[in-house]
Amino acid sequence: VQLQASGGGSVQAGGSLRLSCASSRRTFTNNGVGWFRQAPGKEREFVAGISWNGGSTLYKDSVKGRFTISRDNDKNLVYLQMNSLKSEDTAVYYCAVARTAAVVTQKALYNYWGQGTLVTVSS
Repeated sequence: VQLQASGGGSVQAGGSLRLSCASSRRTFTNNGVGWFRQAPGKEREFVAGISWNGGSTLYKDSVKGRFTISRDNDKNLVYLQMNSLKSEDTAVYYCAVARTAAVVTQKALYNYWGQGTLVTVSS
């Protein structure tokens, strides 16, 4: 499975971006998908995840109410809408496909990763 993350860029604090994750295969639609991020010098961390059919979602506490994950299985796409961005959201964002249909937060349960897209939020 090849994943392509896009939509990153530079934005001022309070602004919005929408990230997209595209898959090359239909198997994407049978699995949970997550968004992770990695800031310089920090561990890669879970940000948001969605189950195979979009019925369940999970979010990192600090992004709840600001970020929304969604998916369109007909188009093999998963989105991360990011509003009210803060400087601490600056990171490279990665999408990943889980080993399961459910939404999970552990990195070890994701076996396919995209190349990452950089989000820079200036204050």
